[in-house]
Amino acid sequence: MSADNLTYDSDDRSAPGSIAFAFVSDAGITVEWCVDNVSSDEAGAVVTFSGVVRNHDHGQSVERLTYSAHPSADEVMRRVAEDVAARHPGTRIAVAHRIGDLVVGDIALACAVASAHRAAAFAACAELIDAVKERVPIWKEQVFTDGTTEWVGAA
Repeated sequence: MSADNLTYDSDDRSAPGSIAFAFVSDAGITVEWCVDNVSSDEAGAVVTFSGVVRNHDHGQSVERLTYSAHPSADEVMRRVAEDVAARHPGTRIAVAHRIGDLVVGDIALACAVASAHRAAAFAACAELIDAVKERVPIWKEQVFTDGTTEWVGAA
């Protein structure tokens, strides 16, 4: 669907938001791609988030990360986006999470939320990021520069 065909009716508080896309992939992702898929002339606000691999964690130097996902991760990501959209009428959401090997500076999580007004876009984006981190079955193995590793999100 082209972003040109999207509408944002800020007066219709009963209609849920919509989803441009929500998935998990081993391909590169960008915030710009997310923005392109939610933007329209009716959207007065587009809020973005980019989760970037940083070079440290808890005082240790990070060399790289490996993200693994449960086979249900795509489905769960879609449900998360649908749940957020249902609670934030008039929004349009695009969200993607990388899996596989990532290095410092790579984008692990990208999203954009558009709406007629900034408050709705900010609220939906914040809720979306928290819900993805909490609910989507993705695990991270951190590889530190000293050769040690640590799993994050694994039970």
